[in-house]
Amino acid sequence: MASVPHADEHVDIGADRIARVYAQAILEAADRRGCRGEVLQELGDIVREVMPRAPRAAAIFASSRVSVEDKARLIEKMTAGRMLPTTVHSLHVLARHGRLDLLTAVVAAAERLAAEAEGRRPAVFTTAVPLGAEEQARTVAEVERALAATLAPTFTVDPNIIGGLVVRIGDTVYDQSVATGLVRLGERLKQRSIHEIQYRRDRLGSA
Repeated sequence: MASVPHADEHVDIGADRIARVYAQAILEAADRRGCRGEVLQELGDIVREVMPRAPRAAAIFASSRVSVEDKARLIEKMTAGRMLPTTVHSLHVLARHGRLDLLTAVVAAAERLAAEAEGRRPAVFTTAVPLGAEEQARTVAEVERALAATLAPTFTVDPNIIGGLVVRIGDTVYDQSVATGLVRLGERLKQRSIHEIQYRRDRLGSA
């Protein structure tokens, strides 16, 4: 039975739609200058590499109390001489419209749109420890061969899976993690114990 959405879920849906609009605009601007791949890479680096290491900057981006001017200065400080003008302009547009708090969602939407246009399926690869570029490429290639699909991968790290790999493609999750394996093993052992207890009871009862 379907559950009734909560109010905050409506907000999330609205935010996703807004993020998609900005993502499309960013891709179109990058395409006009022939730098789609580079812009996506730079924006991805900001949300996955820079912001996690600079929580104060992330907080400023997300705050509605920080002025547009202060956010603009932070953008220039973070990107000056290091990123393409299209990337910098995209950040300033989000700041002027009070949407920098959606930066992560905008980047994710832009990557999905780009992948869809290229016939690739967005996939999130989760590992217990960070993988190097070669290891990532090898992992993606193996999964693509196994699924006979072309993927647009994003890698994340979750120490809780202990080891192995979890791949999410759309609503489907392929879980080959150690943590899940341990849970399954625990369930099998639990079921075995229950069966053994029942067997002993039956034997005692028959005796």
